[in-house]
Amino acid sequence: MSATQTVTLPLFNTRLTLRGALSLLVVLLAAIPLVFVIYSSLQLDSEGWAGLWSSRLPGLLWNTLSLSVLVGVGSMVLGVSAAWWITRREFPGRRLAIWLMVLPLTIPTYVFAHIYTTLFDDDGWIGQAWQWLFGEAVAIPDLFNVVGVGFILTLAGFSYVFLLVQDSLSRSQQNLEEAARIQGARPAQVFWRVNLPLMRPAIAAGLALVVLHVLSDFGAVSMMRYQTFTLSIYLQMTGRFDYNAAAGLSLVLVSLSLTFLILERFFRNRQRYYGTAQAKRYTARRATRFEIVAIWFWLGLIALFAFVLPILWMLIWSWEAWMQDLISDRFWGYVGNSLLVSVLAASLTVVVALPVALYHARERSWLSQTYLHVSSVGFVLPGPVIALGILAFVLSQVDILYGSLAVLVIAMLIRFLPLAIQAQEAAAQQLTPSMEEAARSLGAGTFENLRRIILPMIRGGMISAWVLVFIDTLKELPATLILRPTGFDTLPVRIWIEASEEMLEHAAPAALMLVIGTLPVLWFLMRPVKQR
Repeated sequence: MSATQTVTLPLFNTRLTLRGALSLLVVLLAAIPLVFVIYSSLQLDSEGWAGLWSSRLPGLLWNTLSLSVLVGVGSMVLGVSAAWWITRREFPGRRLAIWLMVLPLTIPTYVFAHIYTTLFDDDGWIGQAWQWLFGEAVAIPDLFNVVGVGFILTLAGFSYVFLLVQDSLSRSQQNLEEAARIQGARPAQVFWRVNLPLMRPAIAAGLALVVLHVLSDFGAVSMMRYQTFTLSIYLQMTGRFDYNAAAGLSLVLVSLSLTFLILERFFRNRQRYYGTAQAKRYTARRATRFEIVAIWFWLGLIALFAFVLPILWMLIWSWEAWMQDLISDRFWGYVGNSLLVSVLAASLTVVVALPVALYHARERSWLSQTYLHVSSVGFVLPGPVIALGILAFVLSQVDILYGSLAVLVIAMLIRFLPLAIQAQEAAAQQLTPSMEEAARSLGAGTFENLRRIILPMIRGGMISAWVLVFIDTLKELPATLILRPTGFDTLPVRIWIEASEEMLEHAAPAALMLVIGTLPVLWFLMRPVKQR
């Protein structure tokens, strides 16, 4: 059989199995926001597009792209430098340093934005320290511009680059560097000609995550009043009620995200490096006293701004709220709302993702690949775009659901479906098909096979998927803000509202609850690091 035949036949000979039929239904559900955004944008006539181009698009493109570049550069500097020192030197507190570089992932961007705009006030901690150091002659830095927003999003996103580069460096091979040194290369030449090319795929993958988060961020840019596509889409929907213009902006943003992903995948596929299993792995060298001081100065500075100051602020203001008896039944009602929508979304998403994960794990074909890609569309659609697509679908097809909790849960399902599919597919791939075949030969039907063989074997992947979706739903802001039922406020929504009203005592406990609720996801992230 030729290579062409092995690729072509699975597509056209695919039987209409139950898994395939259910996967098709999931794909159709996941594609709803994108289809309706495209449809709504087509209702925008040429004058509407010309109006967007003359008034909004050039400025939004410049703001969004310049912010992405700034955050990408900042995240690369912080993430790569921290990963380099931690993997290449053995020093006291090395494990603590790894945690300090990852803990910023527990803090949502809108919490970062709210805390730092408070800290940089005249009476804020950093504002007062600045005036003590430089006096009133030197103005306190203004965060309400591209540099300030870039600073906030860099602190919130550099951990993605750190995790991927640290993983790459820990698996690098020492013999390549030794060979370069034997050839007379100086340390700087070894870094630029050996280490950096080896790190490039990990850096590219980390930057891709960072830039996608920048493109889809709504909370930080809205709190700092920095006009990007997500904020403009939200304002078009809630202020001007111009859904077609919002759909036009959404289409440009989705095109921008897809173009970036395609370019990133194209260049990363051209940068593959292979090593042998017997090659000597790099062993961290014991740091000198000067290096220990330098390492902890740099890592401590990063940790101070990325985690220590924000968590201290949350603890102190939460204590103030506790002492003033502000943590009332209403607060616990917001906690209950957040838990309710997160539990419903996580449970439903795990169930809906299962057919696609099993179909792709068992019946590899172009069709299963297509299903996988289309069902992952929520990964590149920002929250406001998904909300717009769902809203357009509900208003035109099932308006009885408008304003209900079901609409919000469906939006969360579509947005975080890729997380559940990936986690369950990874578990399903480790399940040998011979076990299912043995069960069938003993007379087990489809559902008995699923209940007694498949589900118990992939239970770990299903739990991982549930936790990941639960955590991301708990922190989600823009779609919740647009689609929540009247009076149904969650913790992110209350943080957004309290922050806009400068109610620090009310915002801090909600932010602290989100950080505590997000800690389990770190356990999943850090497990491979511990095993290494």
